[in-house]
Amino acid sequence: MKSMKNPLSTALLGLSLACPLLAEEGGSGHYLPGAMSSFVDGVPPEETFIARYNFVSWDASVEANRILPIANLVTAGADISSTANGLSLLWRPSWGDINDCWSYAMSATIPYVDLDITANIITPLGTVRRSDSISGIGDIVLMPVMLNQNLSPDFNINYRLGVYAPTGRYEVGRLANTGKNFWTLEPTIGFMYFGQKNGIEASVFLGADYNFENEDTNYQSGVQAHVDGVLAQHFPLWGGLAGVGINGYWYEQVEGDSGSGATLGDFKGRTAGLGPVLSYATKIGDVDVIGELKWLHEFETKLRPEGDFIWFKLVTKF
Repeated sequence: MKSMKNPLSTALLGLSLACPLLAEEGGSGHYLPGAMSSFVDGVPPEETFIARYNFVSWDASVEANRILPIANLVTAGADISSTANGLSLLWRPSWGDINDCWSYAMSATIPYVDLDITANIITPLGTVRRSDSISGIGDIVLMPVMLNQNLSPDFNINYRLGVYAPTGRYEVGRLANTGKNFWTLEPTIGFMYFGQKNGIEASVFLGADYNFENEDTNYQSGVQAHVDGVLAQHFPLWGGLAGVGINGYWYEQVEGDSGSGATLGDFKGRTAGLGPVLSYATKIGDVDVIGELKWLHEFETKLRPEGDFIWFKLVTKF
C-alpha cells in the first residue's frame, strides 16, 4: 500500500527549496533595537524615581520569496506596521547604596501595542492573502536587577537583567498578536561615557536574549546577541543641554531555532541599523526632564523583516 503524502508538507518542502527562510518565530523576538542605547537609558547612581514614556514605531516588509513562520502559520512575503506606547517606572531606593562605587535599582515597563500585518499564507490549496490587526497590552518587561558601577563622574558601567513576561494576547493561527507567548531573559551590560567638560557621549550596550519555548506552537527561537550604541555631542541651549549624534545597532542570531514546531529547519538571522539621534535635557521646577528622538534605518538584513524604527522617549526624574 502506498503512503499518503500531506499536501501542505509537500508544498512547504517545495517552497523551502525555492525561497529563503526567515529566522525566529514571527521574524522578530523581544529585543527592540534602540530600547537601551544612550545616557537616557542609564541606571541612576543616586536615589531617585523615574517615569518614562516610550513611543516606538516599526514599518517593515518581507520579500514575497521569503518564508516566515507566524503563530503556526507559514507565510511568504509580509508587510508589518507596528506602534507601541509604553510606560517605564524605575526606582533607585535610598537603600540601593551598596558602597561608594555600586548602586542598585529596579524597573518595569508596560507596553500598549498596535499591530497590522498583511501576508501571503501558504495552504494546501495555494496561497491566500490575509490581513490582521490587533491592539492591546504587550509583553511586560521586568528588570529586578539593575546595577550601576560609578567609576568616575564621566564613566559608568550598568549591569541589568531583563525578564519579558508573556502577558500580551496570543492566538495560534492569527497573524497579529500583541505578545510572543514565551518568556525571555535578557542580560545586558552598558558602558557609558559622558564628558562633564567636553559634552561628548559614547554609550555602548551589549546584550543577549535567551528565549523559552512557545508551548502553543512547540517553537523555540534561538539565542540572539545584540549591540546598541550612541555617539553624540552635547552643548548648552536655552538653559538646558541639547545633544546631536548618531545611533546604531547590530543584531545576530547565534543559535538556530529548535523544537518540534520549527519544521522549516535551523536558520539564523541578522540585521543592523543606523540613524540620527537628538536629545534635550532641562529642568521644570524641581523635576529633571529629558527628551530623545531617533531614527534607525535597517540594512544588512538577512532572514528577517527589514524596515525603519522611530523612537521618542520622554523622561521625568523626581
